[in-house]
Amino acid sequence: MGNFSAEWLALREPADRAARSSTLVRAVADALPDSAPHILDLAAGTGSNYRYLTAAFPDAVWLLADHDAQLLSQAPKAPSIETRAIDLAMLEDRSIFAGRALVTASALLDLVSAKWLSELADRCAAGGAAVLFALNYDGRIECSPPEPDDASMVALVNEHQRTDKGFGPALGPDAVDCAESGFRKHGYRTHRASSDWIVSPASQALQRALIDGWAQAATQVRPSRAHLIEEWRRRRQAHVNANRSSIIVGHEDMIGMLGSEDLRI
Repeated sequence: MGNFSAEWLALREPADRAARSSTLVRAVADALPDSAPHILDLAAGTGSNYRYLTAAFPDAVWLLADHDAQLLSQAPKAPSIETRAIDLAMLEDRSIFAGRALVTASALLDLVSAKWLSELADRCAAGGAAVLFALNYDGRIECSPPEPDDASMVALVNEHQRTDKGFGPALGPDAVDCAESGFRKHGYRTHRASSDWIVSPASQALQRALIDGWAQAATQVRPSRAHLIEEWRRRRQAHVNANRSSIIVGHEDMIGMLGSEDLRI
C-alpha cells in the first residue's frame, strides 16, 4: 500500500480544504436521518478528512481506519473518535462497516483497483451506508507558464497513476467513473462535483513537492527518459522559484445514497 508521510499530508491539507465541495457535504449531512451518525473514514491518515467534516457532523461517532498506525497516532483525540490500524487492501474486517451511516474517504479512490472498489460498494450497500469520496484525481494537470514537455509529462504521470499502489492495478483518472457505475448498480443515487486544486504562486512548497513527485513517477515508468524528465523538472522549479508558477490539479468529489428520495443539491 502506498505510504504517505505526515509532512506531505500536512502540506496538502490547506489545498484539500479549499478544493472540496461543501455543497455535496451538506447534501449528505442533510439526508442522514441520525443527528449523531456513526462514520467510517477509510485511509484516514492523520485525520484530515475528519477535520474537514466535523463541522458538518458535529455529533458524529467516528472510526478512523488506516494501515499506518504511526499516522493514526497523530489523529485528533476525542471520546467520539476511535482509530484502528488495519490492512485496507483486503477489506477483510467487515466489522468496520457495521452500523455505519456514512463511509467516507479522501484522496483514496484513484489509488485502488476496480475489484477493490467493487468490494467496497458491496460492503457499503450491505449496510445501507451513504458514501462521500473526496479529492479523487481525474487525470488533469495544468501548469502555467507552459513548457513544451508538459503534456508528455502528464501522460507519464497518468500511466504511473494506473500502477499497483497496494490494492491491485490502480484506477487512476478513471476512479470516479468506476465508483459511480459500481454504486449505481447497487441502487445508489450519486452526485459529483469538481474539487480541483488551484495552487497559486504563493504555495511554493506544495508546488515543489508536486513537481518533484511527478518527475519521480515519470522516471519510474520511463527510466530511459530520465534526463529529459530532469530537465523538465528543473524548468518547472525555476518558474516556482521566480514566483510565476501556477498549477491546477483536477479532482472530483462524489456522494451516494440508497433510497427513493433524491439528494438535495
